[in-house]
Amino acid sequence: MPTRRILIDPVTRIEGHAKITIVLDEAGEVSDARFHVTEFRGFETFCQGRPVWEMPGLCARVCGICPVSHLLASAKAGDMILGVAIPPAADRLRRLANLAQIVQSHALSFFHLSSPDLLLGFDAPPEQRNIFALSSSHPEMARAGIRLRGFGQDVLAKLTGKKIHAAWAVPGGVRSPLSADVRTELADRLNEHLEATRHGIAAYKTALRGFDEEVRSFGSFPSHFLGLVGADGSWETYDGLLRLVDAQGTIVQSSIQPGAYSEFFGEASESWSYLKSPYYVPAGYPDGMYRVGPLARLNICTRMGAPAADQELAEFRSFGRGAVLGSFHYHYARLIEILASLELMGELLADPELDSDICRAQAGINRLEGVGVTEAPRGTLFHHYKVDRDGIIQWVNLLIATGQNNLAMQRTIGQIARAYVRAGQFAEGALNRIEAGIRAYDPCLSCSTHAVGQMPMQVQLVDSRGSVLDELRRD
Repeated sequence: MPTRRILIDPVTRIEGHAKITIVLDEAGEVSDARFHVTEFRGFETFCQGRPVWEMPGLCARVCGICPVSHLLASAKAGDMILGVAIPPAADRLRRLANLAQIVQSHALSFFHLSSPDLLLGFDAPPEQRNIFALSSSHPEMARAGIRLRGFGQDVLAKLTGKKIHAAWAVPGGVRSPLSADVRTELADRLNEHLEATRHGIAAYKTALRGFDEEVRSFGSFPSHFLGLVGADGSWETYDGLLRLVDAQGTIVQSSIQPGAYSEFFGEASESWSYLKSPYYVPAGYPDGMYRVGPLARLNICTRMGAPAADQELAEFRSFGRGAVLGSFHYHYARLIEILASLELMGELLADPELDSDICRAQAGINRLEGVGVTEAPRGTLFHHYKVDRDGIIQWVNLLIATGQNNLAMQRTIGQIARAYVRAGQFAEGALNRIEAGIRAYDPCLSCSTHAVGQMPMQVQLVDSRGSVLDELRRD
């Protein structure tokens, strides 16, 4: 069979192709599926020899999509090495930045990258399944996504001085406060974006009625879920303790200190992918698969801590008998997190602590090791540093949310393939569903994009003897 090729332009930071191999047994049924990632991460080595004070600014460049997440996780690791509690104003400002990051990133994921599938259909022709077609058929949704993402970026620009790659958070706090005039101006704009988010939630709920089969097959399986929670178990994105729950929603680990993460979570490697596969150590590999990100955060928390978002959380939980297991609902969880973020941003912008200009603690090297954990839009992010007595980085480990979802993504594509690859044959709609199953996790790979055209992907059907029966390729 001749190879079919479709040219597209990758959009995300990580260039290169993802390759999916679907293995068929002798009866022509799917027996295995693998998601091959050609990304190679070298940041841990690049950072060796750098002063710990430089790390937040350097690590903000690890990712152009969620730079604030790396900035804050790095600064928190630095806080631990300095042995300081940062000033209250710095804590509030960092929280504000992380919430703005969640708003802009989730808006990109849902409105720009995923809504073309949800509103135009998985079987729509590729040339009609993109943000430009959405702008024509659903102009209000497209405008809402653009303005919502723009608002999140604007908050970051006013707070940190840059929309991306800011060096604003530092060990001990932040470099600068936020003026009262700017806080008032941003607070006055919140209602518009709350309304846009409600519109997105309503559109998702309407579209969901037509996707019963996808909901059942898009990563709907038991797993653990991991994330940060506050002291009272509430939704948390910046600080707190790690909580792990099982598929029934039962708490397995209730209060893991971030600095002890390596006692509970290991990283396995496979020869066919550069992306590591973290797992929960007591359950072993690969049975210790767990998920992070919006779906996980809503599964582990007791409440959102914001009135409108708490109402949506109650409805979200109706999709599960314990934890909500279907990865299709990552989209709904993302929208609820946008809603909560906007509500909590309003509270922070009115917080009198922000009137203080004391936003940085001064100290020297008091510890030789530090761990910073925060919630990136895609899930829990770990920065772990070891330094010498002069604060020079000797060793770095970054545990990225996309990697923590790797085992779940592998299982998701297998589940979708079994549902949509029949008698050894598949069509464009099946390929798009496999792509969308990956996109539900919003991984930091070119596979997460959904701009004009389609993402680069190669899918092969292989029989039990290793012979390629069929192939679709997107270059």
